[in-house]
Amino acid sequence: MGKIVHVSGTTATDSQGNLVGIEDAESQTIQALTNIKNALESVGAKLEDVVRTRIYVADIERWEEIGRAHGKFFGDIRPTTTMVEVKRLISPEMLVEIEVEAILN
Repeated sequence: MGKIVHVSGTTATDSQGNLVGIEDAESQTIQALTNIKNALESVGAKLEDVVRTRIYVADIERWEEIGRAHGKFFGDIRPTTTMVEVKRLISPEMLVEIEVEAILN
């Protein structure tokens, strides 16, 4: 069995902690997944090791934008994915929060 890596709820913040993509669910998803990619790489993992993603969204009506961005990162990898609408995230400007599980062989 490989090592398991969990990246907890990740949002669309840049390296200075500023939210990226105000009112743009696709941009926020791309930034959150970029942050996840960087977190994985910092421990020797890569996107190809991801087996599950959980996406929490403030507005499920924007699922296509979010799914399109997710597909840019995971199109050929195809991890198990769940998208759930929540009442709100920690900040009203945040539209997306994502967590992943990866297994390193």
